[in-house]
Amino acid sequence: MSHNSFGHLFRFTSWGESHGPAIGCVVDGCPPGIALEPEELQAYLDKRRPGQSRYTTQRREPDAVKILSGVFTDDDGRQVTTGTPISLLIENVDQRSKDYGDIKEKFRPGHADITYWQKYGIRDYRGGGRSSARETAMRVAAGAIARKVIAPATVRGALVQLGPHKIDRTRWDWDEVDRNPFFCPDKDAAQSWESILDRVRKDGSSLGAVIEIVVESVPAGLGAPVYGKLDQELASAMMSINAVKGVEIGDGFDAAALRGEDNADEIRIGNDGRPRYTSNHAGGVLGGISTGQPVVVRFAVKPTSSILTPRATIDR
Repeated sequence: MSHNSFGHLFRFTSWGESHGPAIGCVVDGCPPGIALEPEELQAYLDKRRPGQSRYTTQRREPDAVKILSGVFTDDDGRQVTTGTPISLLIENVDQRSKDYGDIKEKFRPGHADITYWQKYGIRDYRGGGRSSARETAMRVAAGAIARKVIAPATVRGALVQLGPHKIDRTRWDWDEVDRNPFFCPDKDAAQSWESILDRVRKDGSSLGAVIEIVVESVPAGLGAPVYGKLDQELASAMMSINAVKGVEIGDGFDAAALRGEDNADEIRIGNDGRPRYTSNHAGGVLGGISTGQPVVVRFAVKPTSSILTPRATIDR
């Protein structure tokens, strides 16, 4: 498998650099006949688009996506997938490569500069090249297509921890996620985080975060034993995102502090004759196979390494 590809039956390959002319991806394995318009992809890219608040990178990119292949306008005027590879393109607009001139010969602590140079003997100092979070725009575009393939499953995410500050889960409100710049489900936490992050930025530093993904209406039986586990594949996907340093399924590391009788999700028979669980410590996965409960994945992102506080380093 290419190191720039992910997936098996549904597979995408991303390409492009942070300060190259464009970034893009090719999605293969999408079934034919699915309605797909650029506006549907753009809606998710607009959520990710940088520069929307003072708490994200200030790079100004419209992230306008183009569908170059894999779709056809049918007799009803709908643009539908053909079952062939779907090629997506986003042109880079805000390319200020000169901003990186001062660190051309220096390795930035906390960045992948030094490991790329050690591995390849060359390093794109202009925003990190392939190691830049700019690459995640194509994951969002490919993910928007994947959402249509796996419907009616519902995929939602929220920021549940900023630095050491956690949300109050009793105040969890999914509708609140789109109302604040942190995509936080706890309104009070989001308000307090604004002043916390402002203070940290004034100190010339940054904070890490924890993001939680919840997938509902997942059928039982997805995944495979041993080396094709559902949670294994999900953990691999999460760990491949830039700056992610940890992944949890369900209770994750907190499960180690539980007793066995507390951790084991008890099973009953529901009114419809199907199994029903009284809790979901397992995060919807047992033995690498989905249980039919919501799949819960949590990942930790390290603090942004591009900060104003000087750190010691070496040059080439």
